[in-house]
Amino acid sequence: MSTLVLDLKMNDMLIINGAPMRFCNGVRLELNGHARFLYGKQIMPPGTDNTPARRIYYAVQTVYIGTDEERQPALEAAQRYCDEFAENTTSQLAVEILSQVMRALGEDRCYDALKLVQRIMRHEAAVMNVLAHAPKLVAAE
Repeated sequence: MSTLVLDLKMNDMLIINGAPMRFCNGVRLELNGHARFLYGKQIMPPGTDNTPARRIYYAVQTVYIGTDEERQPALEAAQRYCDEFAENTTSQLAVEILSQVMRALGEDRCYDALKLVQRIMRHEAAVMNVLAHAPKLVAAE
């Protein structure tokens, strides 16, 4: 069995098997068994899923670390959000990555799915940045 060592600082958040924990002081923690967990910046807080890609991430995060009652509805939401994103993107690479996300979820490889969604979030941010800096078109009179 392998051991994972986490060094967490004061006020860091850790969620293990759906149970959120905030640390009052720094701690070095060893995980010696299988657990579904996220910590620190991996955790997307509720209410920050304000773009299509971030909605996918939050749904996948809930599939991974949510309660048993939350996981199935989150899986259905992730599928819906991936489908909507794929229908509205011109990037074939993004469509393939979204397919890999759903395949990973189907195989219960949720952490892998989260890593893939992070690529979609970077893609979305790059596209939004390009659109924000594109020259404005003015209609001819």
